Amino acid sequence: MAKQNVAEQFVDILARAGVKRLYGVVGDSLNPVVDAVRRNSAIDWVHVRHEETAAFAAGAEAQITGRLTACAGSCGPGNLHLINGLYDAHRSMAPVLALASHIPSSEIGLGYFQETHPESLFRECSHYSEMISNPKQMPRVLQSAIQHAVGQSGVGVITLPGDIADHPAPDKPLETALVTSRPSIRPGDAEIDKLADLIDRAEKITLFCGSGTAGAHAEVMEFAEKVKSPVGHALRGKEWIQYDNPYDVGMSGLLGYGAAYEATHECDLLILLGTDFPYNAFLPDDVTIAQVDVRPERLGRRSKLDLAVWGDVKETLRCLTPRVKAKSNRRFLDKMLKKHADALEGVVKAYTRKVDKHVPIHPEYVASVLDEMADDDAVFTVDTGMCNVWAARYISPNGRRRIIGSFSHGSMANALPMAIGAQFTDRNRQVVSMSGDGGFSMLMGDFLTLVQYDLPVKVVLFNNSSLGMVELEMLVAGLPSYGTTNKNPDFAAVARACGAYGVRVEKPKDLAGALKSAFKHKGPALVDVVTDPNALSIPPKISAEMVTGFALSASKIVLDGGVGRMLQMARSNLRNVPRP
Repeated sequence: MAKQNVAEQFVDILARAGVKRLYGVVGDSLNPVVDAVRRNSAIDWVHVRHEETAAFAAGAEAQITGRLTACAGSCGPGNLHLINGLYDAHRSMAPVLALASHIPSSEIGLGYFQETHPESLFRECSHYSEMISNPKQMPRVLQSAIQHAVGQSGVGVITLPGDIADHPAPDKPLETALVTSRPSIRPGDAEIDKLADLIDRAEKITLFCGSGTAGAHAEVMEFAEKVKSPVGHALRGKEWIQYDNPYDVGMSGLLGYGAAYEATHECDLLILLGTDFPYNAFLPDDVTIAQVDVRPERLGRRSKLDLAVWGDVKETLRCLTPRVKAKSNRRFLDKMLKKHADALEGVVKAYTRKVDKHVPIHPEYVASVLDEMADDDAVFTVDTGMCNVWAARYISPNGRRRIIGSFSHGSMANALPMAIGAQFTDRNRQVVSMSGDGGFSMLMGDFLTLVQYDLPVKVVLFNNSSLGMVELEMLVAGLPSYGTTNKNPDFAAVARACGAYGVRVEKPKDLAGALKSAFKHKGPALVDVVTDPNALSIPPKISAEMVTGFALSASKIVLDGGVGRMLQMARSNLRNVPRP
């Protein structure tokens, strides 16, 4: 039996760590690894058209499955293309192992063709980034990278020169047990007692939830009921906490709606649960604040804290809830529920009348119809920009759906690549890419990846021929829009030319039928919906403060529009409020 080379040993270890696919683009320095994948039945090579797509796809697969995923790029420009998707995966706490193959080891430091220093370049977007310069290093360095990625929920990077990958591997190492999942972290009794004391002394408590509440829905609801607390959420907390929530008061932030802002500012005690919500201008500075997070470096970095609790939300609440005294006074909770329902009613009134007849089509209408027609367990991948707004306002979570996007990194062009990774996890699950025309056209080449692998992703393209969010930022800043217009093709015709199903929709009456046909189609499909670029309305009172990116103007609310089925839920919750 021939002796393994380093590349074969590398691939064996990845497979043993649970990696199912290696996303990337082939290239000379990467060839030994790709060939090793070819000969290993436990792992597949996914050939994408751009390495940025490979990293986004790996990050999405990791978010959907919770397990380690992997991507790869060849030396120099090849692996540099990974960096944007790796930043996103790292900031989304997605466990991803990235292989940055490298120039021949004898040429490093001599200005060789395509030379870069990937072990340094990737350091900022990873927990671990090291180069293998000797075959004997490989097993231990790779194991360390895997354990950093899984144990700290982020990216681990291995730089591997192509010639080293082709060297004979050292004798088979001991099969060290690999970290493949994270433990639960429970706070100490002293911290639990301090938090319980704050809660017992407070009359008005608000919970503000982020993605760290994943898997803790029941615990949050039980705790909210015991202390009669309204529950708000950040965008990344929406899918985990909004559904089946009789205490829901909406979302805070620039894309927010409802009474979440009021609930966080009018309480005595604000408890931040598993959120690294970055917009501190939306957080109060005159109430008592406690924060619970599994990542201690996040405690207190967004707002002043009166108590920091290191632990995951589920275990913390399991320990905390039995220790706090039940509250009977619902006045604050009921007041916020009513404010929430009233706020949503007002937003609906601001929503343009006869939206189902308006041409160009209102994007709000597209999102609401999509929400109604999509499967109950669909995965929605969402482009950064205005698609974030429509997903936040219209896509209804239910505990089975997933909504993922570049919510922390804020990259364009993420939805299509993320849909690729999401669809590979389950070809029978509906995956919908909510793409903007700007984001889609940026990485449009990887629509061909859908066709090549016959992935049944449905791309719903919100085509307003502009960079809508950037245009809004310019308008709020008092600048004329400039450089934001896109001259687009008929994207449906492009899809058909690629060998996929494509349909263009210009009238609202045709939308439902087009979506239904696309969803029934067994392969990849694109629905090119021509939407109104002027769908946004801006409140009449805008202060002199300017909005840059996702910063906050003094008006606290910049975007307005419909809120889909959330109003129905708010009305339902309001029925439970006792009448005087």
